[in-house]
Amino acid sequence: MGIRYCFWVLVFLIHNVFTLGEGHDSVKVSMSCNPDDLEALTSFKSGISYDSSGRLMKWVDSLSCCKWEGVECDNVTGSGRVTVLRLPGFISTDETVFQSQMNGILSPSITLLSSLQVLDLSGLIGLSGSIPPSIGLHLQNLTELYLHGNNLTGQVSESIGMLSKLEQITLHENRLSGPLPSSLGSLINLKSLYLNANKFSGVIPDGISNLTRLEYLHLEDNSLTGNIPERIGNLQALKELDLSSNLLSGKIPLSVADLSSISVMYLNDNSLEGSIPFPSNQNQMQSLGFLRLQLNRLSGKIPATFGSLVSLQRVSLSYNNLEGEIPSSLGNLSSLSELYLSENRFTGQIPESFGQLSQLNLLDVSHNLIEGPLPLQMSSLQNVETLALSFNSLNLNSIPNWLTQLSSLSRIYLAGCRIEGELQELLKKIPNQIQELDLSSNNITGSIPTWLDNHSTRLYLLNLSRNSLESKIPDSISNLKALGVLDLHSNNLTGSFSQVLDMGFLTFLDLSDNSFTSGIEEIEHSSGGEEKESPVIQLLNLSNNLLKGKLTPTIGRFKSLKILDLSSNELSSELPEALSNLRSLETLKLQKNKFSGEIPDEYLKLRELKELDLSNNLLVGEIPDGKPLSNFPPSTYSGNKGLCGKPLMPCK
Repeated sequence: MGIRYCFWVLVFLIHNVFTLGEGHDSVKVSMSCNPDDLEALTSFKSGISYDSSGRLMKWVDSLSCCKWEGVECDNVTGSGRVTVLRLPGFISTDETVFQSQMNGILSPSITLLSSLQVLDLSGLIGLSGSIPPSIGLHLQNLTELYLHGNNLTGQVSESIGMLSKLEQITLHENRLSGPLPSSLGSLINLKSLYLNANKFSGVIPDGISNLTRLEYLHLEDNSLTGNIPERIGNLQALKELDLSSNLLSGKIPLSVADLSSISVMYLNDNSLEGSIPFPSNQNQMQSLGFLRLQLNRLSGKIPATFGSLVSLQRVSLSYNNLEGEIPSSLGNLSSLSELYLSENRFTGQIPESFGQLSQLNLLDVSHNLIEGPLPLQMSSLQNVETLALSFNSLNLNSIPNWLTQLSSLSRIYLAGCRIEGELQELLKKIPNQIQELDLSSNNITGSIPTWLDNHSTRLYLLNLSRNSLESKIPDSISNLKALGVLDLHSNNLTGSFSQVLDMGFLTFLDLSDNSFTSGIEEIEHSSGGEEKESPVIQLLNLSNNLLKGKLTPTIGRFKSLKILDLSSNELSSELPEALSNLRSLETLKLQKNKFSGEIPDEYLKLRELKELDLSNNLLVGEIPDGKPLSNFPPSTYSGNKGLCGKPLMPCK
């Protein structure tokens, strides 16, 4: 009995020793790196030639890849397999967020990570190659795929539809091409699909309408064609739908009105036709806050039910063929902050109910057929900063007095509104500083008012072109220190324009089609010598005036110039070599003057020049041989009897 007892005790002890040994070995196995995972990770590292973050440099101990930065393994089941590879380009620290970069090719061996659930290689900028075609065959545990913000090319394989657990796909901002895989319709667990800003073509697969859990669908900025899927209204969970900037055609599906959770819908910049089909009743699309339908071919009227979209904040219907009166129900949109209705065929008057839009910040109804009078109720729009009423049938005669009651108004567009007489001083009384003022294409007479310098600290754009202004430009205009755009073309202005050349922030200056006689010779004086910074002006148009004298060499200090037009004047100097310093110049028009001498060889340095006209001057000699001068047609140099050489007749 005692011997038998001792025997079984001994057996028990031996069993436990071996069991303990086996358990210890199993712990070692679970802590080591799976061979497939190790091969996948080392192959990925080998494909990267540059890593600004230095994370991959730390991948050295092959026995413990689960401890590598960006790698996480399964510590629940004990398998030790890699489940997360997270190496995003944007890295957050306690103090800041910074962008890192990896250059190299995405290794196809990444598909060996067969237990992978999360793959995040987003925003690495220089990561190229293609998405492995076999991704759906091997990564069937994947729930999140983030590859956006890289330089990936090629097509997305149909095998992606086998990743049935996928909830998030972000492939945007790459150079992926080809058709969208029809198998996307099989990803029934998908919540986010971002494929925007690529080169995808073909149609949107109908199967996308099966993704009833989808919340975010972004396909914008591609080359997709065909119609929007008819059953897109099945996506009851959809919050954001962006199909903008594609080549889509056909009608907006009626089922769009069934998108009960939608808050953002952008269908702009396509070729969509027909009427706006939503909402079909007052209870639909109650969460819609942001709507863009501009730049399509939509026709018909704005539905009266539009006023029931009570969450709308920003709406753009511009650049379509919409017509009829603007429905008064839009006055019910109490949250509306921006309304764009320009470039359509709307008729009738602006509804009085617009006075109820207390949150309205911007109203643009320009380029329509809207008639006056403007409703006095608009004086209640105390939050309006931008008011654009240009080119309608308003026949205002004068600027409305109630503009002075709009305490936030800073951008005023009343071009082509048949305003007559001298510019009224009531604009001087506007409570806020004006930033942009466009009164072009009216019949404003008299002189440019000196009270404009009341808005000297903020006035950036001043457009008084196509009026009947007379006299000189007042010296006080130089007080407009923030002025960046000045357009006075097509008036009857005289004298000198030298005072505008010294305005430091001016980027656009158009004084063409007036009767200025001087100012061009003042460029040297206004530039202030070498110690002064170069002007930032990019467009300078002085054509069709009465300018005489020389074009001074200091024109070469306008190094930001892209467009220079001095045509149809009486300038008589030689062409200054200093023009060759304008390396950004794209358009140079000097025709119909009295320029003489030869064309400087230095003009061959104007590599960006796309438009040149030196015709009808007194130029002589051989045209410098080479690009870009030889590439222009003969008409560029015609009317100069002394010129020869390519593209004209050879010199003798």
